[in-house]
Amino acid sequence: MIFNSGYTEIEVKKGDLTRESADAIVNAANATLVMGGGVAAAIRELGGRRIQEEAAEKGPIEIGGAVETNAGNLYARYVIHGAVMGPDFRTDARRIRQTMESVFDLADSLAIETIAFPAFGTGVGRFPPADAARVMLSVLQERIESGCGLHKVIFVLWTDEILDIFLDQARQLFGEPVS
Repeated sequence: MIFNSGYTEIEVKKGDLTRESADAIVNAANATLVMGGGVAAAIRELGGRRIQEEAAEKGPIEIGGAVETNAGNLYARYVIHGAVMGPDFRTDARRIRQTMESVFDLADSLAIETIAFPAFGTGVGRFPPADAARVMLSVLQERIESGCGLHKVIFVLWTDEILDIFLDQARQLFGEPVS
């Protein structure tokens, strides 16, 4: 489903992030930037080892930080690695908020217009999907209100349950979808 807010289109859908066509896709990374499991492993497997090699050169980073790498064989120009968790694979609302802000700052500096996100911390991080949706979409709303340069933000979700949670939160913040 698609929502509009200002000049930004927000799409919430079920799918495979690694198949998304965007300027950047976002990896819910750990601070070491080792792409061992979950979304990171899927990005590495489809995008190629160049992504992991470049990430390793830039890591480790602070929890809440973000760096970009090439996107290898993916349908994107960049992979933005947002360190939503530490080596313990745990996260919380503060870390997710901080990571979203860092990802948006980096996207601005790279002149990214389209970006695709997974549900931060809801896989290996075991963070409650409803809390992740609330934090991620709230930070997006704040950025849109402050005049971000993003034309399209896509949330690509793996399960029907998480999709429904994100759709409910998007309706609360952005109104009814336009399609």
